[in-house]
Parts: sequence; C-alpha cells; structure tokens
Amino acid sequence: MKKLVMLLICVLASLPAFGQKSPDWLKAAVFYQIYPSSFQDSDGNGIGDLKGIQSRLDYVQSIGVNTIWLNPIFKSAFIDGGYDVIDYYQVDPRFGTNSGLVELVNEVHRRKMHIVLDLVAGHSSNQSEWFKQSMQADSNLQYSDYYIWAPNKPNDLSEQDASRWVEANAPRAKYYIKNYYDAQPALNYGFAHPDPKHPWEQAVDAPGPQAVRRELQNIITFWLEKGVDGFRVDMASSLVKGDPDKAATIALWKDLTGWFRGKYPEGVLIAEWFNPKQSIAAGFDVDFMRPGKLTSANERGSATPAKVYFAKAGEGSPADWEAYFKDQYESTVGKGYTSLPTGNHDQPRIAGEDRKDPAELKVLLAFLLTQPGIPLIYYGDELGMKYIANSPDVEGSRNRSGSRTPMQWDGSEDAGFSSSSKDKLYIPLDPDPNRPTVAKQDKDPNSQLNYVRGLLKLRKSAAALDNEGGLEFLSDVAQPYPLVYMRHKGNEKYVIAINPTNKSVEAKIVSQSAHRAIYSFGTTETSSYKTGNGVDTIQLPPVSAAVFKLE
Repeated sequence: MKKLVMLLICVLASLPAFGQKSPDWLKAAVFYQIYPSSFQDSDGNGIGDLKGIQSRLDYVQSIGVNTIWLNPIFKSAFIDGGYDVIDYYQVDPRFGTNSGLVELVNEVHRRKMHIVLDLVAGHSSNQSEWFKQSMQADSNLQYSDYYIWAPNKPNDLSEQDASRWVEANAPRAKYYIKNYYDAQPALNYGFAHPDPKHPWEQAVDAPGPQAVRRELQNIITFWLEKGVDGFRVDMASSLVKGDPDKAATIALWKDLTGWFRGKYPEGVLIAEWFNPKQSIAAGFDVDFMRPGKLTSANERGSATPAKVYFAKAGEGSPADWEAYFKDQYESTVGKGYTSLPTGNHDQPRIAGEDRKDPAELKVLLAFLLTQPGIPLIYYGDELGMKYIANSPDVEGSRNRSGSRTPMQWDGSEDAGFSSSSKDKLYIPLDPDPNRPTVAKQDKDPNSQLNYVRGLLKLRKSAAALDNEGGLEFLSDVAQPYPLVYMRHKGNEKYVIAINPTNKSVEAKIVSQSAHRAIYSFGTTETSSYKTGNGVDTIQLPPVSAAVFKLE
C-alpha cells in the first residue's frame, strides 16, 4: 500500500502544472490593456475615468478579448502617471470611487470577462502617509522601516546605484533610496546580502521588510475581496535590493504567490519582469516578452538602431528572436504563460511614421496574435492608432505620452473621447484628420479592427492556436523571409507564414505530411501552400500573412 501511495505521489508530481497552479480561465484569456486617463471621459473634464470605461465594455468585448488590465487607478500625486501611489486602498477621485470600481468589476463579470489592476509593489509616492511617518526622527513608528534611509551616501557606488539616492534632509536621515523619480521612494523589502558596514541594509527577514510584505498581502486581499481578478505587478523583479541574480526576489515571490494561490485559486498574478524563466519560477502566472529587433529599431538598452524584421526593406533576421523565444518558452511551457503584447504604455506604438501602412500592421498583428501564451492588445492597436512623436510631457510621461493619446472613437472634435475643449484633453489627440476611429472601422469588413476580430475568432475556434497550443519554427533562419512556423495540438495543425517585405517570397520546408493546406485567414488569398513529396512550398505576395490549416 505504501508503495502504491508513493507511486501516485510521484505520478501527480510529474503532471504538467496547467490547471493546477494557474486558474483555468487563463487557458482562453485574451487581454486588453487600458490606460484609464486616455480611454473615455464621462464627465467632460478631459480625463478618462471608470464610468467612461464602463460605458465602452460592449466595444471591448466585441474585439474578442475577455480580460481587461487597467493601469494604476489608486490615489496618486501623478508625478509618474499614477505609478506614484499615495493610498493603495482608495481609487483616485479623477477616476471615481471604490464603489464605482466595484460597479465596473460587476459589469465586467456580468459579461463573463475578467479584470486585473496594476499593483505598484516596489515604491509609493513621497506624499504617502507611510513615507511621511517614516521621515520622522522616531524610528519605532508603524511605517518607520517601510523605506530605506541612510545618514550618508556610500562613496563606492556605481553611477547607476548612486543615481538612486535622494537627498531629503529629513529628521530621520539625510538620504533615501528611490526607484525611478525622486518622488517614488523604494519600499523596503530588504537586501539580498546586507553589508555590515551599511546598517540601513536590512535583511529580507528583518521586521521592516516583513511588515512591507504583509502590507502587500493586505492590499491584494482588499481588492480581491471586492471582486478584482488579480494584478499586474509593476517592476516585479526589483523588490529586493542588491540582488543581481534575483534569487532573493524569486524567493520572496515564491512565498507571496504560494500564499496567493492558496487564498485565491482563481486569481491571477502577472509580472512585469520580462524574463518568464525567472518570474514563472517565482510563482507568477504570466510574464511579458520583449519583441526587440522584430518590431523596433531602438530596442531598450541598444546604442545603435537595429535592422527591424517587420519592415518592408527586408533586412532583418528572426534568428535572435527564435533563440530567445525558444529558451523562454521551452523553460516555462506547462508551468505558466508568456505574453507578447502588441504594445504598452511605456513603448512607442507599433504604428508610427516608420510603420503606418495598414497592410504592414496587419502582417505584424498576424504574428503577434498567433503566438502561444496569452495575447495582449494595447488599447487602440486594434485600430492602428499611431505613436505621436513630440507629444507634450504629461505627468512624467516624457516621450511615452505619444503612446498614451486619447482613444479614437469617432470623427467628432474630441474623437468621441470627451466633451471638453481640446485644450483640456489629458494629452492632445493625433492631429491627423484621417486618424483611424472605431466608427470608421466597425462596419468595414476590410478594416484593421475587423481583421483583429477575425484573427481572435480563429484563435478561439482552433485548439492548435490557443494559449496552450505548441509551436515549432519551420523556416530556415538563414533565409529570413518568409517566417514560417506551426501551431499544433493533438492532431490539429496550423501553419502561419509571414512576409513583411515589399517583395514576393517563397519558402520550402520539410513536408508536414498533409493531404492539403487550406487557407484559413490572412491578408490575401493569393498566398499559396503546396504540399509535396518531402518538401512543401509556400509562396507569399509582398507585405502579406497567411494562416493555413493542414489536413
């Protein structure tokens, strides 16, 4: 009997983690990210709000998405667009009230959708009551050790580390450590390897860091009990200081996610980590991936512009992407989900002056929305809203404001976003009189909006294309165009072929032993897939994408 029990334990332990760790609803989740200040203004003050979002839920659902992620809506000083939180337990008045959020959550759930909030776990506003109390000379108050204070700045810091120190000359001490802007003091989760010479470097198990962890749990509990379905955690990898390999941060999150999964088995935690191998190991359900040289000429951290794969010139290569994706995907499949978003509030949109042809955008969207893992559409990307260079710096947005312009609903003066005068809008609209709008595209069968709807409808109908379908690259990286890959589950197989260039291209791949390949979706039916004896041939016209079902 004991041997049988041990055998069962071993078998259960070897089963895939899907359905055991993450909630089942993630298997079919498609996310839509909303920047609340820019989506819909309901009261005419030029700034979006919760009631505005609620009024547009039917449209959001019509796209084919089923989960909404809201950027921060908590009470804020708005030095960094809401990422400087004053009170984690209160909706900021610009957006509405706590009861208004509950009403929005209920309306989302009534449509059998889900909603997650943005949790700024690594820092607060310097206007927070926590920080104000920690500034006091008495270091034994409730929030005294919620932050990292030091009497002096070490003289052996790197340039990057030195930039994190802010001179405050508070009664408590002269300096504190920030995360981004000076107004964003870092919360104290401790140091991975405290230096005895630096008494302000507390261990992760010291009372202060442990109190901050409990506060984080309280915040999560407060909103999950109100019906929210989870959180996207801002800068999730940055909590523990002096932790270059992230081992201490992973351990911290393992503890927190274990607690979370036991208390809220249907809740979801999404990491802004950009390293699924680490974040999924830390217990997160989802983490994002960076498209890098595939879509952008200025990959973060790169000093020189790259040759972009998704450009008509056809000078890029998917080799780096394939290696990166295989490493991350194969390390996390069956344990959690990767996500390759169309864009976000911190990066230039996929549409801009260097990519404004609707055909180019459709090709890129075909790639992004047929990947394994969880799709995420940044509001307006379904229309082809453009990144507006030189938009004014609003609330610390700097050049990010060009990706945060108001949603374009119709052809009215404020594009249906607000009834305020233009000069009161949160961020100026795209000035192009021919800017894409929902009203223009909703009934047009050839529009980008309906193209996205079609892609998501196909994804929902085909098991091989869903969040857990497998992926296999078929084309040769030595011949970059077209990019050909297969999605599969069980006996179902789909082949996706992508050609962003302005030339016709052909790929010969190892035969997939199919009797025929049926064109299922794409930019043009002039694409072709011919099965052969040992070799299959795929031909694509310029700037095109095609999805074929193998039978």
